[in-house]
Amino acid sequence: MAGLPAPDLRVSPPAPQPWRRHIVLQLRDRDQNQRTGFQDLIRIYSRLLEKTSLTKGILGRAGRCPSGPQSSLQDQNLQLRKTTGELAYQVLELQQQIKIKEAAVQDQQDRLVQEEVRRAGALAARQALQERVDQVQGRNRVLKADYDALLDLQTGAEARLREEKLRGGGLVEDMVHLKKEAAARMNTRNERRSRFREATLQKELRRAARSSPARSSPARSSAPISPSSAPSSRSSSPKNQDEELAGRGHTRLFRSSSATSPRLFTSIRGLFGRRRGHSVCSLEETLSFPVGVCVSARVPARALQVLEAHQQGINAVRFSCSSDLLATGGTDRVIKVWELRAGQLTHRATLDGSREGVSCVEFDPPGQRILAGSFDKSALLWRLGDSTPKVTLTGHSRKVTAARFTGSAHQVVTGSADRTVRLWDLQRNACVQQLLVSSYVSDLVCSDSVFISGHFDCRIRVWDSRLSGCVQELPAPGKVTSLDLSSDHRRLLSCCRDDSLQLVDLRGRSQDRVCFRADGFKCGSDSNKAVISPDGCYLAAGSADASVYIWNVSNGNLETRLPDGHSSPVVAVSWSLSGENVVSVDKSRWAVLWSDL
Repeated sequence: MAGLPAPDLRVSPPAPQPWRRHIVLQLRDRDQNQRTGFQDLIRIYSRLLEKTSLTKGILGRAGRCPSGPQSSLQDQNLQLRKTTGELAYQVLELQQQIKIKEAAVQDQQDRLVQEEVRRAGALAARQALQERVDQVQGRNRVLKADYDALLDLQTGAEARLREEKLRGGGLVEDMVHLKKEAAARMNTRNERRSRFREATLQKELRRAARSSPARSSPARSSAPISPSSAPSSRSSSPKNQDEELAGRGHTRLFRSSSATSPRLFTSIRGLFGRRRGHSVCSLEETLSFPVGVCVSARVPARALQVLEAHQQGINAVRFSCSSDLLATGGTDRVIKVWELRAGQLTHRATLDGSREGVSCVEFDPPGQRILAGSFDKSALLWRLGDSTPKVTLTGHSRKVTAARFTGSAHQVVTGSADRTVRLWDLQRNACVQQLLVSSYVSDLVCSDSVFISGHFDCRIRVWDSRLSGCVQELPAPGKVTSLDLSSDHRRLLSCCRDDSLQLVDLRGRSQDRVCFRADGFKCGSDSNKAVISPDGCYLAAGSADASVYIWNVSNGNLETRLPDGHSSPVVAVSWSLSGENVVSVDKSRWAVLWSDL
């Protein structure tokens, strides 16, 4: 077998085909691998055959030789047999190794086939994903084009909106100017007519005075002329009566005309009760509104009513100027309006529109509008008869913590956690002034063009809208949670997180400060609200121990403590302007009406 040449498998294909060439290369590799593994075996087997042939020859010659060396031949034979057995054992071991290597090669080939299948699947998946990527990119390009087109449309619409707003503002100004001119012309015309009527009345009265002695008797002519002595032809007309009385009041010809005469009041109402021309003032501004006047505030002694005012905690409470309406705002995103009659609060209206909790509420002086700050970064304005807000003021970047009406009927000021104070014009629904502050704004109070803000940096700042800046800073003993201004605008109350109230006298240059504390009083939150009584004699604040504390301003001592009514920390207190009632609210949605009765 050693002399046999290896079979030549390199057959030239009739035509060069890739798959045939691949098969031929695989057969060559297989032949080379298998031949390399069997070369040692073939070489050993060839040597074994040679030794066997040699042994046979030696044995043949030994048969022909004498028996002398027979023993040595047997030893050689045994040695050869032993060698043959060892070689046979090696052959078996080599065959076993060949089988193991063939199994390993077969396993590798199976794994190679599996990997080829997985590779083909991965290529197909990659192709599908690439197609999806192309589709998504195509859709993105279409969407990008649509977005650019919409952005252009929005930019154009905003530009047109700004132009229309400017145009509308100009039209409003022109309209107001025209109305003012028309009102001025109508007032001038009415004054001319009034002067003409007065002159005519004076002439007629002089003529009547000259002609009356000739028609009357001497006894009657000496008597004073009363207001009822006018000719019957003129007294039959109400218009002429008013004109005659107006002329008498103007010239004071007759002493019998009393200032308390009903006819004189009728004539005055006739002259000034009519509406002149087209006035630019609204009816709401010209009408008088009731205001509760407090002569002496009453210190509450017991709870008249305890009611569940909201579904969640209450953050703010405020009486109207007439003391008959109460507004409460809570974390349930609504404001509830209550009517106070006969010592009981009854629900009147619910105002919604805030997207988050309400932080503060306030009535305007006529009591027809309610302003509120919200945690949704806006301030909202309702009319009392509407449940939805009329105006929404947006611009703050964090929650609005304070909102107040200024001295003007068309301006409000707001403070926010974004460290800004903003002045708003309600006629344009726009911010007209923004003031940057170095600390969190917790509360605000206003007096004409001046407003005061409290902050978490233990400072109270006084602002003047005419100067567009801070004009004074006042220190506070702790973080300021609320501010309140006395009815005469002379004293400022601040509630601080160091569990104290500070009353500042704004009249003097030194600005005297008085601190009020009490055993057990604890400021329960960063928005705890304290108030001054309408007569300025008492201070009231809620505590974390579910009580209401009231101090006497004159001696600085605790006047009373109201422990009953609440079961959770009291966060806000409001004192009616009439001084008769106090309402406190807590974090567990309860409101308590207090009185001295």
